[in-house]
Amino acid sequence: MAASKTPLYEASTQFKNWRYSTQSLAKVRASLNAAAVAVIRNTFEADEPGSSSAVSFLVPDEELLLVRLYVSKIAQLCGFFRFPEEVEATAVSYLKRFYLKNTVMDWHPKNVMLTALFLATKTTNNPISLEAYTNNIPKTNPSDVLDLEFLVAQSLGFEFAVWHAHRALWGIWLDLQNVPNAPPNRATSQSEVYNAALRHARISRLSDAELIYTPSQIALAALSMASPDLASEWAESKFPPGSPTLSTLQNALAAIRVLIESSARPVDVESVRGVDLRLKLCKNPEKVVGSKAYLAKKAEDERKAEEKRNRKAVDVQKAMTAGDPFGDELAGRLVDYEDEDDDDDD
Repeated sequence: MAASKTPLYEASTQFKNWRYSTQSLAKVRASLNAAAVAVIRNTFEADEPGSSSAVSFLVPDEELLLVRLYVSKIAQLCGFFRFPEEVEATAVSYLKRFYLKNTVMDWHPKNVMLTALFLATKTTNNPISLEAYTNNIPKTNPSDVLDLEFLVAQSLGFEFAVWHAHRALWGIWLDLQNVPNAPPNRATSQSEVYNAALRHARISRLSDAELIYTPSQIALAALSMASPDLASEWAESKFPPGSPTLSTLQNALAAIRVLIESSARPVDVESVRGVDLRLKLCKNPEKVVGSKAYLAKKAEDERKAEEKRNRKAVDVQKAMTAGDPFGDELAGRLVDYEDEDDDDDD
């Protein structure tokens, strides 16, 4: 009996590395926040003992609120540039994932958002020149994007492929054209249902849904909000009525609907403005260009880089003196290779 193939999604890096439970997601954010506060507090204290006691650091929910605002701005920019939906959805995923490895107290979401979107245009094969991109965004220079591009890519683990709910929704919609007894003109007569479901899928991007649930679960939840009957029809065509899988799916759909409904409410701009003002006071001084901590960190980084260059120069000089410009490691490999040739001759 042939072994069953692993579904494509379950073989993806998204399934393996970017899915969490609600509890583990909260734990990741709390740990990042606590670590950032500890580092920044120590930096403040090193510069001026006792100064950190007057600083009101952000808590995880406040960081998330700020990130969510900039997630919503991605859609606005994509509308302006007329980027395809794939670009928008991918950039949103990149921004969310970035802040599962970093904190807003180190990197402000504005420039990270711009960089994530620019990176998404390239990874989805919808490139735009850097000049055309930044020239159309007020108060933005090419360096604002390029300086963070490697950091964003590194934070993503260089895992750029993203599975999206809007694509899964289209697959479900195609399935519904072929279920038994489906009306022949369903695609056109019920297109308003698909469009409503797509709107719900887009709203889900403002939530944590994609970090907890699969794209197909989010898509089906969006469809169930537009047409509970069609969602049930599709689910029952895939799973026998009363099966444990169907019951588990229904529970997941209910939780996703709650996330979508809560995300449909606009972000409280005044609350975000208050968080952003406090961020200016608790931002990591090492990331503030021109600050004493920034200059000290830069000098330390340059010192370490210089030491590394000097060590490399010494190693090269030793190798040259010994008559081996390739170094001991490569020399050893060449000897092994020559021994293998000798053996072959025998």
